[in-house]
Amino acid sequence: MPAIRPTACLVLADGTVFYGRGFGATGQTVAELCFNTAMTGYQEIMTDPSYAGQIVTFTFPHIGNTGVTPEDDETADPVAQGMVVRWDPTEPSNWRAMGDLPDWLARRGRIGIGGIDTRRLTRAIRQQGAPHAVLAHDPAGAFDVPALLAAARAFPGLVGRDLARDVTCAQSYRWDEMRWAWPGGFERREGPGLRVVAVDYGAKRNILRSLASAGCDVTVLPASATAEDVLAHDPQGVFLSNGPGDPAATGEYAVPMIGQVLRDTRLPVFGICLGHQMLALALGAKTVKMNHGHHGANHPVRDVETGKVQITSMNHGFTVDSQTLPQGVVETHVSLFDGSNCGIRMADRPVWSVQHHPEASPGPMDSFHLFERFATAMRDAA
Repeated sequence: MPAIRPTACLVLADGTVFYGRGFGATGQTVAELCFNTAMTGYQEIMTDPSYAGQIVTFTFPHIGNTGVTPEDDETADPVAQGMVVRWDPTEPSNWRAMGDLPDWLARRGRIGIGGIDTRRLTRAIRQQGAPHAVLAHDPAGAFDVPALLAAARAFPGLVGRDLARDVTCAQSYRWDEMRWAWPGGFERREGPGLRVVAVDYGAKRNILRSLASAGCDVTVLPASATAEDVLAHDPQGVFLSNGPGDPAATGEYAVPMIGQVLRDTRLPVFGICLGHQMLALALGAKTVKMNHGHHGANHPVRDVETGKVQITSMNHGFTVDSQTLPQGVVETHVSLFDGSNCGIRMADRPVWSVQHHPEASPGPMDSFHLFERFATAMRDAA
C-alpha cells in the first residue's frame, strides 16, 4: 500500500518537524506552542482569550468526539492559533452537538493537525520550555520546511507583548446572563444588583456569568479603561479579568489605573489570571515567564489560610514572583505542582486575586465561593 502523504506539519524553532493530517482551515500560523492536560472542554480552551498567540497541544487523545455547540464558546470566535492532537477528530457523538470540530475550525480560520505523537511533544515542551512553532496545513502536502523554520525562528515570542488590546472589547457593555442551569439554560438576572465594573483583558463568558449569578449588575469596560472611566460608573466593586500576553506589557497602562482605584477608594477588588498578575504588579510585586506554564483542568491549589486543596483550571505562562510581594500583601494560594504563587490579598482591605479560573468547574465547584466572597465584600462595604 502506498504511504499516505502528510497534509499538515508542525515545525519547531529548534528544527524538529512533525508531520500529520490537517483539518480545519488551510494555510499556516506561527505562535508559541503549549500543552493542555484537560480531558474535556476543547471548545472552551480554543475560545479562551488567554490563549492568544499560542498553539495548543492536547494531551488527551480524543479531541472532537463531542462535537461543538455555540453554548460552549467563551468568546465569539477561537482565539488560540491552532490545535495539535493525537487522533484525528471523529464524527461527534453527543446530544448537545450542533456541528463537528473540523468544520467549526475551518469556518473560523483555525488550523488543526492530527496523528501527532503528543506524548513526545509534551515531554519536549516540559524539558525545553514552550517553543516557537509554525503549524501549516496544505491538502496537497507541499511544505517549504526551511521557510517554515525561518518563520518559527523569527517569531518574537510572548515576552514583552501586550495581547490584551487584541482581545478586549471595543466598547463598554452590560452583562446579565447567568450560569447555565437546568432546565432553563442561560437565564437572565433580573432586578437591581451589586454594581460591578469588569475590566476586560480577555474576559471569558462564564466568568461574567458567574458574577451575574452571584448577584452582580456587570458593566464591562475595555482593557484601556482609566480609573476615571471605572469610577464614572459608581461601582461597588471592581473585577479584573483573565487575559493573554506578558503582564508587564499590559501593566504599562493597567497598573496606573488599578493603583489609582486603590488609592482613591476602598472598593473591593477581585482579579483572576491576568487580572491577578495586574493586581500584584499594582501592589509592587513582579511577574516572570514560566518554563512551560500551567494549562489544564487538574491543577491542585492549596489555600494557605485554610489548608484546603482545590482542583482548579489554569491557563497562564507567566506567574507572580512570590518573593517580591511587598509588606501588607499576603500569599493566599500556592500550586501543589511547583509551589508557584496562585493567590494574594491585601492584609487590611477586601482586595484579592487568584491565578486559576474559578468559574471553570474542574473540581467541579471548588472555587465558586470566590464569586460569593466578592459579593459579600461589596455588601459589607455598602
